[in-house]
Amino acid sequence: MKPITWVVAAAAVLLVIFIRLSSGVYIDWLWFEQLGFASVFVTAISSYWVVRLAAWLIFALFLYLNLMFTLKALLSMPNPVLRQMLMETRFGNLLTHKRMRIVFLLVSVLVPWLLTAGLGDNWLNIRLFLAGGSTGTVDPIFSQDVAFYLFSLPFLELIYQYLMFVIITATVFCGAIYLFIQPPQQLGIRNLFVQRGQVHLSVLVAAAFLTRALGYRLQMYGLLLSERGATFGPGYTDIHAQLPAYWVLLALSVLAAAALLMNIRFKNSRLITGSIVALLVASIVLGGVVPGAVQSFIVEPNEFNREAPYLEHNIAFTQMAFGLDQIERREFPLTGTLGYEELLANEGTLHNVRLWDYRPLERTFNQLQGLRRYYVFNDVDTDRYMIDGEYRQVMLSARELSVPDLPSRTWVNERLMYTHGYGLVVSPVNEVTSQGQPNLVVRDLPVRTETDLQVDVPQIYYGELTDNYIFTGTNTDEFDYPMGETNAFYRYEGDGGIEIDGMLRRLLFAIRFGDYRILISGELTSESRIHYERNIANRVRTLAPFLQFDEDPYLVAADGRLSWIIDAYTTSNNFPYAEPFGGVNYIRNSVKTVVDAYHGSVDFYIFEPEDPMINAYAEIFPGLFKSRDEMPQSLQAHIRYPETLFKIQSQAFATYHMENPQVFYNREDQWQWPQEIYEGSSITMEPYYTIINLPQEEEPEFVLMLPYTPVIRDNMVAWMAGRSDGEHYGELIVYQFPRGELLYGPSQIEARIDQDSRISEQLTLWDQRGSNVIRGNLLVLPINGSILYVEPIYLRAEQGELPELARVIVAYGERVVMERTLEEALAAVFGVQPGVEPDPDDPTQPLPPIDLGDAVLNELIERAAQLFAEAEQAQRQGDWAEYGRLQQELGTILARLQEVAEGEPLETEDLEEIEELLD
Repeated sequence: MKPITWVVAAAAVLLVIFIRLSSGVYIDWLWFEQLGFASVFVTAISSYWVVRLAAWLIFALFLYLNLMFTLKALLSMPNPVLRQMLMETRFGNLLTHKRMRIVFLLVSVLVPWLLTAGLGDNWLNIRLFLAGGSTGTVDPIFSQDVAFYLFSLPFLELIYQYLMFVIITATVFCGAIYLFIQPPQQLGIRNLFVQRGQVHLSVLVAAAFLTRALGYRLQMYGLLLSERGATFGPGYTDIHAQLPAYWVLLALSVLAAAALLMNIRFKNSRLITGSIVALLVASIVLGGVVPGAVQSFIVEPNEFNREAPYLEHNIAFTQMAFGLDQIERREFPLTGTLGYEELLANEGTLHNVRLWDYRPLERTFNQLQGLRRYYVFNDVDTDRYMIDGEYRQVMLSARELSVPDLPSRTWVNERLMYTHGYGLVVSPVNEVTSQGQPNLVVRDLPVRTETDLQVDVPQIYYGELTDNYIFTGTNTDEFDYPMGETNAFYRYEGDGGIEIDGMLRRLLFAIRFGDYRILISGELTSESRIHYERNIANRVRTLAPFLQFDEDPYLVAADGRLSWIIDAYTTSNNFPYAEPFGGVNYIRNSVKTVVDAYHGSVDFYIFEPEDPMINAYAEIFPGLFKSRDEMPQSLQAHIRYPETLFKIQSQAFATYHMENPQVFYNREDQWQWPQEIYEGSSITMEPYYTIINLPQEEEPEFVLMLPYTPVIRDNMVAWMAGRSDGEHYGELIVYQFPRGELLYGPSQIEARIDQDSRISEQLTLWDQRGSNVIRGNLLVLPINGSILYVEPIYLRAEQGELPELARVIVAYGERVVMERTLEEALAAVFGVQPGVEPDPDDPTQPLPPIDLGDAVLNELIERAAQLFAEAEQAQRQGDWAEYGRLQQELGTILARLQEVAEGEPLETEDLEEIEELLD
């Protein structure tokens, strides 16, 4: 092949690579520009390349100068074998000054370019170093502002690693040259390098030792993140053994560097190797052996007395890092005198008791409101709304389009026609239909609402399942929603996506997505828009990858539109003395991110302006963030205490509520999350949102709460509440119960439910062949100095996916009851009849049972036998849907028969249900 052919082929390959890379950059810029964040893209990409090129140029220049310093020794070439090899290459004699300069230049350009490939990714550490301010808090060891550890220390460690890498690389290259040009007969430790090489290498190794001295200084600061000893952060051994060792090693490094500089005169290779070996031995002995001995023989035999001052530092800084020092602690006196009338007076709490667990409710939504197989309810969110003038807690979920479930997955269907989901469902947390299903106040296609909660723009182009790119404004009408045997169609009217303006952009998008149909499709016009990065989680991470985003975005219906709110966190692993939880040792929920489900627009609102990290990011990206005041009030009404932050804080507080060093050291009052039963298995209880009247507060409010139990004990000792409403947003309160008083914890209540013969027998009966019992979240509700426990029970047919609320269990004091509704259960646990004033002289008087009569009982039994036979017939025919329905009806009849057999009170509603079953 001719040389010109090679040149043309190489040029073609380079051109393709350039077009591919440049098209990607251009399209990324278009995407950022369309969202109004072009400055963010420019800042990120320019910072990356400035750091990348600067690191490469400095490295290349340093390596080139050092290689050129070896040129004189190399041209003399005392080694005859190597000399002959270099003089007889296919390129001719390389041992000329001009050609060796070319070789050194190529090496100095290519090697640093490859070795610094990842350094550009560290641009943010450099920008944070330049933008970071102060916190006003100093560490107790070195008296450095905490901002030094958050912003400066990562930058200085990066500089240290870079300098060490550059110097060692140059030393290796130059040392190899000096070593290999020596004649074989002169090799030995005394004459390891030529004299010129000993001078050169002495300077390089001296520079390495001076850089290592900087490393020891930085390691001293790194001790504030030490994991040795009784606590996180520096302890007795770190301060009294490791820190002095670093000072000694720093001094030895400086002395070794001075000795090596003196070797410029003596030119003795033993001084080079001896200095390296001596420092290695000293670092092993002083940096490892001595601190280990101090820890084993001085600290551990008297650990608490040695570590007590450092325990105080760890407690204080961990509380500060996770915001635990801002928690308000209150006492919760147990009065134990809650009466039925007093209970009913807590309307805000009782009207919002969450009877629907999000896990079975997700299946119910999909079964009742999926309507087509390509519609999916991916997640169920909890929020609060003013519904018909009343403050209500609701469960809601978006009806998203699942492309993998389309009946025909053609290019037109996936990219042009089926472009969006549609609407949502909303159900109050405590409302149940007569069939045991949630009462859907917002539902159906098109969206129907029975409240003042209106949705004027129900289309969902951006969501949790929108992972594919689509086109709008094409010649193809978009499917909107099904209408019986026909479909409703729609034309996108928003400003989301990027305009396809001519063939050039179509070509670039075709290259970007590897799809030739973008280039040739006749359905696309110059007014068409391409929408990509529609998954809201990927969308926000692309815009702000330096923030950590909550894994649970939640849907908000406000001003007739649908939006997603995603909590974002600033985090660090460099907060001094703070023990890590959840993979970080500093976290703030500094940003609320809002993504419009129709337009795809993204807004970042700062909610913690005191956070030094978000202030640094705001300085780096001046056009990215907005203030809290700029968020519409309709959206601010739906911000909530974030669950991820709450989990991390509650985990940390379980240990770090102990502020006495002796108690903390012995873990005398360690707490933990309680256990509960779900679907027959014991699981760790999750925090849950609810509307309650907090003690000492007048109005009901939306809170995220979690009870605590002691480690290895099951009684409840405290509960934590994260407030979400109004001016109290972001506040944490921990209510502690009186010590010495027994208060049942969730797992103990679960055990009492299992020990109740009536309840356990009923659950066992239902859990037989044909149906499954699902025990929902056990809710712990503090009310007026007492604790009420509520657990919903769901039934699901073995062959079905439609759970129904069958019973509600309520526990108060020593009583545990299970009834069909919450109202009945509350009345039963207080020994009264719903709607009837309790007898003050006998509040526990049982209600007289209603006599059904033998005829009705016999008819019920006959109906049960008939249902059993029909169910078996349906099973033999493989009609599992009918089988599940019959089993559910059979279970209801058997439950009624058991209640009658045990003499339970029956009410008018029970009789009405029995009549429906017999009809």
